[in-house]
Amino acid sequence: MKIQDKLLELKRSRKAILATNFYNLETLKGILQAAREVHLPLILQLSKSSIDYIGLEMAVTMARRGLEEYQVEGWLHLDHGDSIELVKRCLIAGFDSVMIDASESNFEKNVMITSQVVDLANKYGANVEAELGYVAKLGQMQEGKTFTSPEEASKFVEQTGINALAIAIGSAHGFYNEKPDLRIDILTQIQEATPAVLVLHGGSGIPSEMIKDAVTHGISKVNLATEIKDAFMKTLKSHLITTDEIDLRKVFPVAIQSVIDLVRNKLLMLDED
Repeated sequence: MKIQDKLLELKRSRKAILATNFYNLETLKGILQAAREVHLPLILQLSKSSIDYIGLEMAVTMARRGLEEYQVEGWLHLDHGDSIELVKRCLIAGFDSVMIDASESNFEKNVMITSQVVDLANKYGANVEAELGYVAKLGQMQEGKTFTSPEEASKFVEQTGINALAIAIGSAHGFYNEKPDLRIDILTQIQEATPAVLVLHGGSGIPSEMIKDAVTHGISKVNLATEIKDAFMKTLKSHLITTDEIDLRKVFPVAIQSVIDLVRNKLLMLDED
């Protein structure tokens, strides 16, 4: 099944899929093991930083081989692509889906750049995600938020032809300094205004009940990244101070297990009726 069809299926049934970033072999193994244990599909995501770190071809090979060996239904997605050049490289490498993030540009420029990506992706049969509104990135201030306008969302989807839209309804990338407050009223209005699949970025640290409420009201893809890094590194650090072991193959499995536990719980949470 193509990712576009899966996302539309989820949208119709008011369900959501978990989209998880991976950073190395260990986090990839943890994610895939969790999905295999609960027999649920997911989306594997790579950011530019992870692509630069792992290498594009190596990362794609790891993801594809991993999905096959763990017998997990899944797709490969570029998260927060910052240029048409990067998008093109990922499409050539075989990504199922790409995100172009021109959300910090004005509306007209965002439309122009996104439209170019849609035209390019159509040649590969790939899904396209874009972002509209202000979803604070790591290191950016969360104050002074600009929520996605339902009217602009409708125009943006119509003018660009995107499949999926990441919207600003109160979430932020990274952890939260205070309890997040998702604007379900705005989400509902956007869901009614556009046929695009709606995406929640900044899923790390949002209470489960709040995420499930967002899914009920129209979110079909939930991104998870920061919590994966945090779980892995905190567990690894705690373990290293208790051992003199230098064999990475004996040290890393403890941290991998923390990723398994985290992702398993997130998958099951989204699968609840």
